[in-house]
Amino acid sequence: MKRIVTAALIAGAIVFSAFLLGRAYIQRSHNAGQVHVTGLGKTDFSSDLTVWEASFSAERMDLKTAYAELESTKAIVREYLMDQGLREEEVVFKAVSTQNLTRRLYSDDGDYRGEEFAGYRLGQSLEVKSNNVDLVERISREVTELLNQGVNLYSQPPRYYFTGLADLKVQMISKASEDARQRAEMIAQNAGGKLGNISSARMGVFQITGQHSNEDYSWGGTYNTSSREKTASITVKITFDVQD
Repeated sequence: MKRIVTAALIAGAIVFSAFLLGRAYIQRSHNAGQVHVTGLGKTDFSSDLTVWEASFSAERMDLKTAYAELESTKAIVREYLMDQGLREEEVVFKAVSTQNLTRRLYSDDGDYRGEEFAGYRLGQSLEVKSNNVDLVERISREVTELLNQGVNLYSQPPRYYFTGLADLKVQMISKASEDARQRAEMIAQNAGGKLGNISSARMGVFQITGQHSNEDYSWGGTYNTSSREKTASITVKITFDVQD
């Protein structure tokens, strides 16, 4: 009886081992390995929103006089911008800043003797945010015309943005994924295999640079705001199974 049980156990072990070997062979025959590829999604686009900032100031010994001059300058600037075609809601004037001015005093021998009050400087900045990119670009270039009206306006270069960025990112991911699949299929075919399922996928960061620029990519992503015409790109790293 003992010999029968032992023989049965040995036979069972042989059958189970054969099952495992056969399963491993089948899996091996269907899965030849993996291929790792990086796909690139890239497109050019034009900004549809611009933000432009400028500032002006007034300096007077009397605070009330300085404020009155600042208000007069503000009215001139506002009228100029409205005449150029901007809408009221596109122009925002920021809060007025106040600074006490001082001048250093020196003796006839050149020794420092302290400081004395030299008046007030009041400053105000404005921000223009508009989808009329052409108009804002022209105004930022021609705003020096205000000098003829006695207004010294300090203008900053416009910044450019794109309101459809969320949809653009989805399109870029789709392009990068398709590019990765095409690369993987070519590799698999050249190796005599067939592309299988995706094993893993990892998306890179978006890089938005000025078109035809030499900007470097950043590990955290680049977002150019100085160029109206931009290029968006993203990479996707995908691992595919390859079957015989």
